[in-house]
Amino acid sequence: MSVDAAAQDTGDSPNSWLLHRRFMLRVAGLPVAAVHRLRSPDARAWAGRVLAAEAELASIGAELNDPLTVLVKQTEDEGRRRAVLALRRQVFNDRLPRDAGAVRRLAAEVGGGTGALLAGWLDARLRLEELRGAGGPLLARELAATRTRLRDLAGEDRLRLALALASPTLDGQLDAFVADRAPVPDKRTRKKERSLLAYLYRTACKTSPFSTFTAVAEGIFAEGAFGEQGPEVATGGGWTSHPRLNVVVLARLAELIAADAARRDDLPVTLSAGWELDEDRIRYVRRSVTAGDDSAAVSFDAAHDRLFFLRHSGTLERLTALFRDRPQLRYAELTGWLTAETGASGEQAGHYAATLLDLEILQMTGLATDVHTADPLESFRGALRALDRGWADVVADRLAGPAACVERFRHAGAADRRELLAALRRDLLELQKDLGAAAPSLPQTLLYEDVREEQVAADLTEWTELAAAPLHALTGMMPAFDVALPQRLTLKGFFLARYGRGGRCEDLVRLVHDFHEDIFTQYLQFTSLKSPWAADGSHAPEENWLGMAEVAALDKARAEFTGRMRELWAAHPEDGAEMRLGEDLVSAVTAELAPLGGAFAPHSHFLQLARRPADPLVVLNNSYGGLSFPFTRFTHCFDEVAAGGGHEDEGGLSGRLRETLREWQPPGAVFAEITAGSATTNLNLHGRLTDYEIVCPGESSTAPAEARIDLDDLYAEHDQDADRLVLRSRRLGAEVIPLYLGYLVPMVLPEVPRTLLLLSPTSRASFDVWRGVPEQPARDGVTARPRVRYRSVVLHRRSWTAAPGALPEREPGMDDAGFYLRWQRWRRDHGLPDRVFATLHRQRDGDAGGFGAVFGGSKPQYVDFDSPLSLIALDALTAGGRTRTVFEEMLPGEDELHVRSPRGHHVAELAVEIVPRAAEPAAAARPGRQDSAV
Repeated sequence: MSVDAAAQDTGDSPNSWLLHRRFMLRVAGLPVAAVHRLRSPDARAWAGRVLAAEAELASIGAELNDPLTVLVKQTEDEGRRRAVLALRRQVFNDRLPRDAGAVRRLAAEVGGGTGALLAGWLDARLRLEELRGAGGPLLARELAATRTRLRDLAGEDRLRLALALASPTLDGQLDAFVADRAPVPDKRTRKKERSLLAYLYRTACKTSPFSTFTAVAEGIFAEGAFGEQGPEVATGGGWTSHPRLNVVVLARLAELIAADAARRDDLPVTLSAGWELDEDRIRYVRRSVTAGDDSAAVSFDAAHDRLFFLRHSGTLERLTALFRDRPQLRYAELTGWLTAETGASGEQAGHYAATLLDLEILQMTGLATDVHTADPLESFRGALRALDRGWADVVADRLAGPAACVERFRHAGAADRRELLAALRRDLLELQKDLGAAAPSLPQTLLYEDVREEQVAADLTEWTELAAAPLHALTGMMPAFDVALPQRLTLKGFFLARYGRGGRCEDLVRLVHDFHEDIFTQYLQFTSLKSPWAADGSHAPEENWLGMAEVAALDKARAEFTGRMRELWAAHPEDGAEMRLGEDLVSAVTAELAPLGGAFAPHSHFLQLARRPADPLVVLNNSYGGLSFPFTRFTHCFDEVAAGGGHEDEGGLSGRLRETLREWQPPGAVFAEITAGSATTNLNLHGRLTDYEIVCPGESSTAPAEARIDLDDLYAEHDQDADRLVLRSRRLGAEVIPLYLGYLVPMVLPEVPRTLLLLSPTSRASFDVWRGVPEQPARDGVTARPRVRYRSVVLHRRSWTAAPGALPEREPGMDDAGFYLRWQRWRRDHGLPDRVFATLHRQRDGDAGGFGAVFGGSKPQYVDFDSPLSLIALDALTAGGRTRTVFEEMLPGEDELHVRSPRGHHVAELAVEIVPRAAEPAAAARPGRQDSAV
């Protein structure tokens, strides 16, 4: 490995940033060699011979064109002339003459060079015909053999174990599919075949953390972390399963319990957090929840915030005083107090309390799933037992069966998993029915499973030089690609317009409400309807309703990047495979962003290493601003669960990350998590990583009282020196930096936490490097883009875009051999490598095309041109011609993988963190090196 030392100089002061010593490795379940069995070397060799023969024939035909033209003109006999003219057309159209003997006689009669060329063409054309004729039987044998091998691969444990969760329907059909040895599959069997092939490719060729498709491993960057295999990451292959019940199931049970009048009496209620008196009214945030779609593979409940007011009546005044003294009451106690206090009947008191619940000034508490719960089901059972009621104990006991199913699932084989999932669904539906559900319903995915691999190590020096140094150098221009930045700037502009420079807002709820009412809702609606592209395909200027210099700078930075990319593209060789961004480009774009000022901007990067001896590359898949994002979703796999409470023990990964975050807090600031309420999806479950938690209106918290930061303890102000908006805590006397640690995208969070996150380091940088850069003229409907890299970091893989209708199509009557040959010819003509990923973009009806066309993209699908079966599956995906298909090179390639298990090399992805920190004395370590092993 060689890295240009001069290129690593970031110009920063020593120790101004660090590469976190901990990383998260995502490793594919099967070694990439597993899919080699699905390739057909004989078919590929046959196709190569045919294409070579076609090229030879085309060359001879080109040479024959002029001599045959002359011969036509020189032939006086009309019959003979027509025969020569027909032969000329046959040569031009690559058609085999019906009478080969007649052609040989003509060649002999003509003699000389023309006769020799004509005889050579006929021999080549006959050889080609023979080659083409051999293709049908060959492809039939190869496809039959490949299908047999696919059935064998269906027995791979890591594939079968994950299928039980990912596709229960396919999993249930797989045994019959494997047993079916029909040489030519029917339509239904071909559909199962394609599904199985897609999941097999997902298990061996991608990193998609879901069950045993992909495992995660905690990694450590260390000096000289080389094993016997040299500079590779070695995994032991010891996997452990960590399944958890879908939290949506628990939310549905809690709703059924609260809907029953008798059980509701025993549930605790409290006033909604964040309420306060506003003259003669009570002001609070009403959070409404919309249930997700249980039929979807992945769904979650959506919540919305709305500022609400209630008249401050005498009864309501006394009720709020009651909750000040007793923050939590049982519902029956509340209705009893209302009866005694007002003299109303029990029915009237119940109706009044129910109305307050509907208005959400009152909240049921205790049965919601806390985002920091390691085991949601056991936590729910514990909450039921804490009610100290007989019916609650019965429900908790009824959930012992499902809990046992979840526990047994982690060690179960594929067949047992099917039975356990069936039993789990049956028991939960029966429980729903017994709790009063008129139409019991459960989400399609009952369990989420994460799988843990043993700890791994990677070389600190290598990753610092190859990845961290160039990625840090890119940090200055990342705001130009941050999709959330315009919204953050809009909030800042609104604040300055309302409160002035150096201004202060004491009422955050009012700030959020006014921001949404006065500008942000309209802003979101307007920008959602507006095309993000200008007429030339570049970034459309951002809406700058408040005349902010920062927004203008963002537009200038994007225009600078696009202009320089156009210059590079114009000078790029037509067939060049790679284009490099220079330091001047990065510096110029960064300079345009100077008005945005500096900010605490940690980043997580998802990377793949292409190990090339002379020129190693690191491919950037995704970048996110924020902290601990690589780890949060998987903390439960690496924590010890405390015996009683179901929360992670201090000694696990969560405790180690919490200690690290304490060290990373900027001077005078603390990190505080925004949870956005109870967990509505398992993707948001994670360990408690911060010492403080911001409790937004409409939420409850299980954090210790001293760790909670209520919204009324916070105020926002404009820091004139740094020219940025900050949150501060009155109680702590410190700046509070909000962190969001969930995996649900922030844009779907309720309004209050989503707005507060505009004051956080949360970001999403999407390097759309080709936006606004003209394409080369399409060749047969296909355009190509080279790889784009900065130093050793690849920002964009080589790609080929096929317009609708530009891909090979199977004509009526065409056999598998002819179709396979057509794909190989297409691949060769456009220069695609043997292995690619294809993303299909379906144009919706009514779109006119061009920049106004709207396409819905699918997930990238692995395509292996050495496998006829893979191309048959791709054809099924693109059928109908209504797709724009983007092919990207497989990078790293199969011979460039750096993660090895006892079974071979695996596709893998590293999630790393690069964090800024305050400058330290010059004697400290060089940039990017962290002395602490925390």
